[in-house]
Amino acid sequence: MFHIKRKVGKIEIVLDAKKIGQDFLLTLTGGEEHVGAVAVGHFDEKSQRASSSVITMPGHREEHLALHGARQVSRATKKASVFVAGIHQDDISPEEIKDIVSAAGEMVESFIAFYENENELAGQDKGLK
Repeated sequence: MFHIKRKVGKIEIVLDAKKIGQDFLLTLTGGEEHVGAVAVGHFDEKSQRASSSVITMPGHREEHLALHGARQVSRATKKASVFVAGIHQDDISPEEIKDIVSAAGEMVESFIAFYENENELAGQDKGLK
């Protein structure tokens, strides 16, 4: 459904998203791919708020990427989301981490823009029938 790659420093990071029924599964990987953290996002219709919860594998630090990504996607789509993050780069510097986090945020925003555009086009198609 959605696939975007971005070269960040020494590695390439990839965001993939697909629909599972009405909900979304996203994976953010790069370098030596793995499952570092998994978050579930939920949108509450009554309060109009999104929340997310995360499980992080021991020794991994992708919890912020997964937690924030799941919440953003659920807020934008008003659907449940599962966000898996696993990015590894040997001898990574604080600046490289900052660059990866920034690029990942931009990639999630690109997915949200894609989703909103798809919904807008679907709405236009309904109006033509």
